[in-house]
Amino acid sequence: MLQNKTQTFNDGIVRIYKLENSATPGDKPVESLVLKKILRYHERTVGINRYYAALKENVGVDLVLRCPEVRGISEKKEDILVAVPEDGLQYKVGQVQFPEDVTPAVMDLSLERLGTDYDI
Repeated sequence: MLQNKTQTFNDGIVRIYKLENSATPGDKPVESLVLKKILRYHERTVGINRYYAALKENVGVDLVLRCPEVRGISEKKEDILVAVPEDGLQYKVGQVQFPEDVTPAVMDLSLERLGTDYDI
């Protein structure tokens, strides 16, 4: 029987934002970031398989963060999530995975660096 790996989250704090329209109804849309969650994380290596799989889908994986599992953080097409870790840079959340062999329950966020930052 395999024993679950114990995960720590000592590398920093990541802020997860949702991109929303903050304009008054009827006005021109204004995209702004709304804070959704603040989580601790462990920075993971971007593996070669993950890197090339992302390239096949025409997306990049610049950073992978492992955080405590929070349901409701997703990569649904209608939701654009932006992560801001300790480096202060902004990344789009491209994929969320939920590995099963780790204690406590975790999620891996695959992040792609944004070309243009949003105002926070």
